[in-house]
Amino acid sequence: MPSRRSVVGGIAGIAAALPLRAVAAYPERAITLIVPFAPGGSTDILARVVSDHLARALRQPVVVENRTGASGNIGTAAVARSAPDGYAFLFNTMSVHTMNHALFAAMPFDGVRDFSAITLLAYVTNTMVVHPSIPASDVQGFIDYARANPGRIAYASAGAGSTNHLCGALFEKMAQVAMVHVPYRGGAPAVADTVAGQTQLIFTAGTQSLEHVKAGKLRLLAVTEAKRSSLLPDVPTVAETLPGYEMSVWYAAYGPAGMASDIVARLNAEIARILYLPDVRQRMADIAVETAASSPDELAAMTQADAQKWGNIIRQLGITPA
Repeated sequence: MPSRRSVVGGIAGIAAALPLRAVAAYPERAITLIVPFAPGGSTDILARVVSDHLARALRQPVVVENRTGASGNIGTAAVARSAPDGYAFLFNTMSVHTMNHALFAAMPFDGVRDFSAITLLAYVTNTMVVHPSIPASDVQGFIDYARANPGRIAYASAGAGSTNHLCGALFEKMAQVAMVHVPYRGGAPAVADTVAGQTQLIFTAGTQSLEHVKAGKLRLLAVTEAKRSSLLPDVPTVAETLPGYEMSVWYAAYGPAGMASDIVARLNAEIARILYLPDVRQRMADIAVETAASSPDELAAMTQADAQKWGNIIRQLGITPA
C-alpha cells in the first residue's frame, strides 16, 4: 500500500508514462460520472470540479449524476452493472468499497472484484472535535475526563456503521472508555447536535467541523490519520496519544470490472493531471480535502488491503450488519 507521501510525490510522472495511442477513438459520446451521495458533499464537489476539466480534455460532456441511497450502495451498484466501456464510472468514498461488505447482510456488489480501479483521488482531513463544555484541550485530557465520567459522554454519528461510528467505537476500545453512541440520519444533523451540545463528541470530516471550530462552537483535539495533515500541520493525530489508532478517509475513481486497460490508463492520466492543477488543489484544500492520485494497480491493492482491515475491525468491534 503506498504511503500518502509516495503517492503524492510520484504523481508528476504518471501522465507522461501512460500509453494513450491505442485509445484515440475514446470517447465518442458523453460520459456519466456517478456520485452515490447527495449533491453538496465533498465527493460531489470534487466530481464537479474534475468533470469540468475532464470534459475539456476529452472533448465530450462529462455529466455528474447523483444516485443516492443505502450508504452509497445504490449508485455504486449502478456502475458495477454498467458496460465496461468507459462511459460510466464513479467517484466514491472508501467506505463503500472497504466497509459496506461487513455492514450489510446482503450486498449488490463486491467492492473489490466488481470494479476496475482507476485512480486514488483525495484524502479527507478527518477530525476529532468536542463541544466546548468538555473540559479537555487534547486527546489525553479527553481520555482522562471520559474515564472519570463513564457513560456520560455521547458521541454522534451519521448512522450505525458510518465512519463517524467506527471512529468512535474504535476510540472507545483503544482508550478503554465507555461512551454512548447516538446515530443520526446523516452527518449534518449529527454535527448540528454536537454544536448544540446535545452530543459532546464527533469524529467527522473537516468539511463539516472546521467552520464551527473557527467560530468557537467546537474544539478541535486531533485528526485521525496516521500522520498529521499537511492542511493542519499543528494539529496532532489521535495516534500520538493512542499508538495504532488510525482512520484515513479517502476517495477514489472506479469503473465496472473488465474495463480495457487503455481506457483505464487514459482516465487515470487525465484525472491525475487535473487533480494537481493549482485551482483544483486550492478549491479542495479550502474544504479540508487533499488531492492525491495513484496508479490503477496501487489503488486496487489499497482497496483490497483496507477491505480486509476494516472487515476485521468491524467484526472485532461487534458491529452487526444491517
